[in-house]
Amino acid sequence: MTEFLSRRIDLHTHSTESDGTMTPQELMKHAKESGLSAIALTDHDTIRGLAKARPIADSLGLELIPGVELSTDYRGKEVHILGYYIDEENREFLDRLGDFVDGRDRRNEKMVARLRQEGFDITMQGLYDEYPDSVVTRAHFARYLVEHGFVKDRETVFAKYLGDDCRCYVPREKITPFEAIQLIQLGGGLAFFAHPVLCHMNQQRLHAFIGELKSAGLAGMEAVYSMNTPGDEANMRKLAHEYDLLISGGSDFHGSNKPHIQLGTGRGNLCIPYDILAKIKEFHALTVQG
Repeated sequence: MTEFLSRRIDLHTHSTESDGTMTPQELMKHAKESGLSAIALTDHDTIRGLAKARPIADSLGLELIPGVELSTDYRGKEVHILGYYIDEENREFLDRLGDFVDGRDRRNEKMVARLRQEGFDITMQGLYDEYPDSVVTRAHFARYLVEHGFVKDRETVFAKYLGDDCRCYVPREKITPFEAIQLIQLGGGLAFFAHPVLCHMNQQRLHAFIGELKSAGLAGMEAVYSMNTPGDEANMRKLAHEYDLLISGGSDFHGSNKPHIQLGTGRGNLCIPYDILAKIKEFHALTVQG
């Protein structure tokens, strides 16, 4: 147990396959350099980065947990569900996830059309050419507009054009968190409620929601998180205990897209011990692998 407490992990990270700025390979190297013993790659709505990350992780002796982060809608609130130990060869899961990504592409085309109406010389082909191996997100739009000199910085892009409710923003075709849990289970994984504090629910509503998620098959909650205060973390741990849920922990690392968040340490004081992962692995072996 002492060994587990001394080994550090990060169970919430993003690469260039979604909206991070490090390739999956670079991320694995950075994890090793940062002293991590295990890392979950949890790109938004895709698992394409896992095949690229695994050879590097294996060569470095780094434990890679195959993951994903799904964006969902619950009564008008955006809720993210993390999946751990996804079966990357499950064809039904991959097909369903592909449908989800197709919805993202339709949304991107609409946002390109709105940006062009604003006078910006941007096309989907231009985005694909610029970021050929990525699932294009709003972060890529922002980077493109800044790097091509159309807008002065990323903050302005989101404040004026692509932030929620801005004139070029198009809402995503979202699934519900309950559908996300089912999808993760279809892929042989465990579903976790990502950064619950960021949903900004009052305690009564959060209690009720966690109860619904638990009934739908939720396995755990992300209690240890970069943006949590000590009080937030204590509250999330308490809620997880009340609902007999596991806890997970992650930095939500995006590279230079979130420069204040460092891998493994978040804002500088995050520490996620390996025993958190050990309990998740044990639960997965007992309930999913049988």
